[in-house]
Amino acid sequence: MNTKNIVDKTYYWIDQTAREQTLRLARNISRRNFLSRLGAMLAGVATLPLLPVSRAFSQDSIQEVGDEQSCEYWRYCAMGGSLCTCCGGSITSCPPGSEASPITWVGTCRNPVDDRDYLMSYNDCCGKTMCGRCMCHNTERDRPVYYPSNAGSIIWCFGTESRAYHCTVAVVLGEASGGD
Repeated sequence: MNTKNIVDKTYYWIDQTAREQTLRLARNISRRNFLSRLGAMLAGVATLPLLPVSRAFSQDSIQEVGDEQSCEYWRYCAMGGSLCTCCGGSITSCPPGSEASPITWVGTCRNPVDDRDYLMSYNDCCGKTMCGRCMCHNTERDRPVYYPSNAGSIIWCFGTESRAYHCTVAVVLGEASGGD
């Protein structure tokens, strides 16, 4: 059997199957019912971007006071490492030439301005030699190393091009709801 016959038979099978399914649909569903279902499906697809998916917490909505280059700054309550604010970066972004590790540790810090607890993500910035300025070792609510997701004494440069630690940023994930 040559290839042309196989292709022709395949097209014929697809055509026949589509025809049979269309006729079965036409016998069982009215035009209005079909159009209403189609409209509902299109409306449903249009609302997908409105679903509650993980969206970034607005850092701008938080009122803050204090020196961002001091270990006493409220965001650094459970952080160990060099502050990126002293190493050419900011509270939330790594200095040029380094990249944030996708692996983080977390803490819960109380903002003295609004007296609320916030969930913090501490990301190590990797790819440059250690900055060494503004070293902090805050252990508020820290856990021993056998709770690695809460331990600030581990270098978290995993999933980056270089495992060389440079500094750490403190990103607010959102308001903490509940206890410790």
